[in-house]
Amino acid sequence: MTDEPLTGETDAGADRAGTARERLGGRAIVFVGLMGAGKTAIGRRLAQMLDLPFVDSDHEIEAVSRMTVPELFERYGEPEFRALEQRVIGRLLREGPRVVSTGGGAFMNAQTREAVAEHGVSIWLKAGLDLLMDRVSKNQNRPLLKSADPRAVMERLMAERYPVYALADITVETRDATREIIAEETFRSLSDHLERRARERAEP
Repeated sequence: MTDEPLTGETDAGADRAGTARERLGGRAIVFVGLMGAGKTAIGRRLAQMLDLPFVDSDHEIEAVSRMTVPELFERYGEPEFRALEQRVIGRLLREGPRVVSTGGGAFMNAQTREAVAEHGVSIWLKAGLDLLMDRVSKNQNRPLLKSADPRAVMERLMAERYPVYALADITVETRDATREIIAEETFRSLSDHLERRARERAEP
């Protein structure tokens, strides 16, 4: 006995994805937010749902420089790293529709924000302090958290960056839930945003 609803659900999912891709046009979907928010995990899942390529900007930076992000920070400092990050993200945005996960500081750069506004749709994955600390404590590869009090550093970053992240087109409140749940909520928020934009453009 076959499970007929599954086919219908699959078709409906394909229709939703096709509509979203059509409304997206040539723009990229750009995830912003602090380290540990889940930008890569949710971005990768959303890319699968939309049948779009996924790119992690930090991985692209490492491929271009042939150095890890911590090595770049240590050797050249944060300003040089941010300049390289801006160039790499600018190139990714010009390469057509895709899902891009960015580093936590990328959206703080005014030129990067302008490029994202012109060529993309930005999604802020907003997470609470406890969730972020629980996640980043499992990864020692975080240059900005190499401190005697990483929690205080994270609190400072939240105070500095959250008002800027709030400029993103879409905000998705993330939490300790499966990536499938958060990705589905993100997909719905994106679809609603694209539908509103389509209606606004169609109005006389």
